[in-house]
Amino acid sequence: MVQGSACRVAVGSTNPVKVNAVRRAFRLLCSARVEGIQVESGVPSQPLGFREVILGAVNRAWNALKNLGYDYGVGIEAGLVETGAEPIELQVAAIIGPGERVSIGLSQGFMIPPGWVGEVRERVELGVIAARETGRSGIGEKLGLIGFLTGGHVTRTDLTYSAVVMALVPWLNANMYLERLPTVRDVKAKLVGGKGL
Repeated sequence: MVQGSACRVAVGSTNPVKVNAVRRAFRLLCSARVEGIQVESGVPSQPLGFREVILGAVNRAWNALKNLGYDYGVGIEAGLVETGAEPIELQVAAIIGPGERVSIGLSQGFMIPPGWVGEVRERVELGVIAARETGRSGIGEKLGLIGFLTGGHVTRTDLTYSAVVMALVPWLNANMYLERLPTVRDVKAKLVGGKGL
């Protein structure tokens, strides 16, 4: 794709934070028409570990792309990842483009309050815990937990934008990446088959 040309982007979510962050990020690649659509992630509503978070993002991207038939599908999934020291919350963006090729990007990660980790590990959604503990309903569709924790200096939109830009790197540098990017089938086989993370 020639940078600046028109493209259509399907986002596997109707969350305005995700859709707006994708719209902003895709300006780097093309003049994008971006549309969000509610799709299944194929992973628990509170993903744990890289495998689930990445698989959820890839599934969202694939399901959005199949449903709308656009040029690109984007999936964004947040989850808690164990590091061996302290668990880190981060977002993964997956982009599926021409040839069903997949690229993946990550946001910055941060520690959630230690008193919340047990519930998250039991699959209670972090957004539910955050809304309860902060008294802010719908926190994930606004500043996000990170926005609350940083006093608005870094927001969920920032994290989502960062993850999508990182996933755009191969598409922005097609001559270095595209022939070697894995396909959806390759990625799913590794993640579902247990050979991946």
